[in-house]
Amino acid sequence: MSKLYAFLIAACLALPAQADWYLDNESSRLSFISTKAGNLSEVHRFLTLHGKVDAKGAVRLRVELESVSTGIPVRDERLRNLLFQVDTFPEAKIMAQLGLAPITDLAPGAQLELSLPIQVEISGRKHGYMVELLATRLDDRRFQVVTLAPLVLHADEFGLADGVEALRKTARLSAISLSVPVGAVLIFTAR
Repeated sequence: MSKLYAFLIAACLALPAQADWYLDNESSRLSFISTKAGNLSEVHRFLTLHGKVDAKGAVRLRVELESVSTGIPVRDERLRNLLFQVDTFPEAKIMAQLGLAPITDLAPGAQLELSLPIQVEISGRKHGYMVELLATRLDDRRFQVVTLAPLVLHADEFGLADGVEALRKTARLSAISLSVPVGAVLIFTAR
């Protein structure tokens, strides 16, 4: 009986390493900085994120662009319609391949720095980046990934320069930067 009990405990402890990991939207955050009129920067975020890291380390994140939140409803509406065109392109996607073992082997509270190639898709266009991340094992069922440095996206790489110009004209601004720093805090839970 004790051998069976020991086997069941070992199987339960091994589960998180073999499980799929799902993004906890409530505990995660994806924010970006916009700069207008030369030197006025503001922080915004997306409220609805979906994501999964499968047992083989394939990372798939989806950002509902409709959920953009700047704190000003009319600006949110302009971003949805003029920039993101959410009726045609409702979400942005982030894809990567992650080696899970170094993260799942961490003791709770331990951290690991990662340099990871990712692919970002916005408005049907894809572009690759290298990101610097810090992974922290929170407990046996959760890990956190944060950006160590902002990832700078360029609107023209995704065909969004015309949308930025439309925003600039509508808001009667002298300029809106095409470079947008993005930061993330992502919590994943084993299921």
